[in-house]
Amino acid sequence: MTHKNPGESIDKLLKIMCDLRAPDGCPWDAEQTPESLAPYILEEACELIDASAEGDPDLILDDRGDLLLQVVFQAQIFSERGLFDFCDVSTCIAEKLLRRHPPVFARESHEFPATDLDKQWEKIKTSEATHNKSCLADHLPGKLPALQRAQKLIAKTYKAERERELPDYDEISVTIQMLAAHGDDIALDEEALGMLLLHFVRMSHDAGLDAETALCKTTRRLLQDLDKR
Repeated sequence: MTHKNPGESIDKLLKIMCDLRAPDGCPWDAEQTPESLAPYILEEACELIDASAEGDPDLILDDRGDLLLQVVFQAQIFSERGLFDFCDVSTCIAEKLLRRHPPVFARESHEFPATDLDKQWEKIKTSEATHNKSCLADHLPGKLPALQRAQKLIAKTYKAERERELPDYDEISVTIQMLAAHGDDIALDEEALGMLLLHFVRMSHDAGLDAETALCKTTRRLLQDLDKR
């Protein structure tokens, strides 16, 4: 296997991005802002998810590069503003990984056995917080797809031992039964539909399933079936 130097390839990418943003570089790249690039981050992440599902290594490689570009692009913009650069970004995540994996990097000081990693993870994240971690909205990005956001909210509710505050299972089950029996005669409004969807997300959590993955696979199968017709 050929020895590769990641430093050289990263330096090359950083230099290209710097040149593109220079006064004599690319006008489109030069006028971009973190706000204008935000949609591309989500788009590239979704394309990478699709590529991973297809299992094509070449496509996965290409889409991972596109996603990395977004990190490098924004780091360059913030560097120009004198705030931070790519080295700061990589240092930040490296230090976070060291903090959050004491069984690997600080074996003599960690409090939990390796079999109890969830408790350890939550304790470390809580210690990193600079504000009240009892707020369930913490680290729940508003731009997440609604299904994924609901999954994270349900998971956080259980971790906080507040699942009793979730909508009552029995009440929603009655609505489902009524829809099954008299669906054509029942007007389903937006709020009721939202509660039903939340109910199914909670069911998937309780069953140890990922609702996003399940729906993606089902949608993909349906699309393939429709294309065959």
